[in-house]
Amino acid sequence: MTPGARVAAAIEVLHDMSDGLAAEQALTRWARRSRFAGSKDRAAIRDHVFDVLRCKRTAAHYGSGGTPRALMIGILRQQGADLDALFSAVGHAPQPITEAEAKVPMPPEDEATLWNLPDWLIPLFKQALGDDADKTALALQERAPVFLRVNIAKSDRAAAIKHLADEGITAEANPLCDTALTVTEGTRKIRNSTAYAEGLVELQDGASQAVVAALPAGAKILDYCAGGGGKALAVAAQPDRSVYAHDIDPRRMADLTGRAERAGAQVTQLTTEALQAAAPFDVVLCDAPCSGSGAWRRAAEGKWTLTAARLAELTVIQDGILDSAAALLHENGTLAYATCSVLTAENEDRVAAFLERHPGWSCNLQQRYAVGPTGDGFFAAHLRRD
Repeated sequence: MTPGARVAAAIEVLHDMSDGLAAEQALTRWARRSRFAGSKDRAAIRDHVFDVLRCKRTAAHYGSGGTPRALMIGILRQQGADLDALFSAVGHAPQPITEAEAKVPMPPEDEATLWNLPDWLIPLFKQALGDDADKTALALQERAPVFLRVNIAKSDRAAAIKHLADEGITAEANPLCDTALTVTEGTRKIRNSTAYAEGLVELQDGASQAVVAALPAGAKILDYCAGGGGKALAVAAQPDRSVYAHDIDPRRMADLTGRAERAGAQVTQLTTEALQAAAPFDVVLCDAPCSGSGAWRRAAEGKWTLTAARLAELTVIQDGILDSAAALLHENGTLAYATCSVLTAENEDRVAAFLERHPGWSCNLQQRYAVGPTGDGFFAAHLRRD
């Protein structure tokens, strides 16, 4: 596909999204009806779509509208692309830029457009992040780096870096965690590499790894909201730990068995009904469902679909998870709470609410991880009985 054809395809995907499809669904639908597209084409189209989602308000500003075509014009103009070359009607490229579309708007001045956030989230960002609010909002507009976790059960960081380099993947030590690597070149080669296939490395955010590394000692660990099981696998790589994984929707853990085999790790999956029989645990990690606001550079659609009502609903879910998980702990155990959110309502406020509901408990660790070159935005807190 030509660069112009890729732009046209991205506009097509954005049209499907405007009809109510989620980004991943729209991309999958386009790929299924466009078998001619190669992997590089699909990757480029995906990049165009997510560039728009991360910067939707500035894209609309520079494209003078909110239609898929206007958004694509706006984001490409913001990136300094040659619009006449991409919009040429040649080789399946979009129709040429019109006289009206050729007019370049003045740079935006309003905060919401510059920050690329819905208006209602601006005060929440300021309240939660203070002087770092604008820096965080801007960081969420950038493409996220790719991070790897070195499986210390099979390798060490230096050996993993060398193994990856031999396969054309350049990675460097990430200071956020001793197991973390930041990939600087060859990211698209990772899933086909032997380092990945043999379980020497696993894709995992740097801050997510740091949350696991900060867990206290304990022989019996439960990842209560396991999802795909990335944190459970990170814990299982550590010696002398029995690791269990649970999710309210077991389908989310469908790939965990295969991933554990590749990593040479032992993770016991538990249904909700089996939790009480397996309890008590020394550590229960609750990486709770949240807004995902600390990871919006990866899943930018979330910032435009989140509503105040959904945020309130999430805080109720988070409270319920903490209460349920606390009942599974050993008397001297640690309840570890984590989110990939930057919002106080999902973080410090949930810890405070738990302590108010549970006299005799205290918080002995509370940590925020900023959105940046070493990881996504995360929050972690450790709760214990006094």
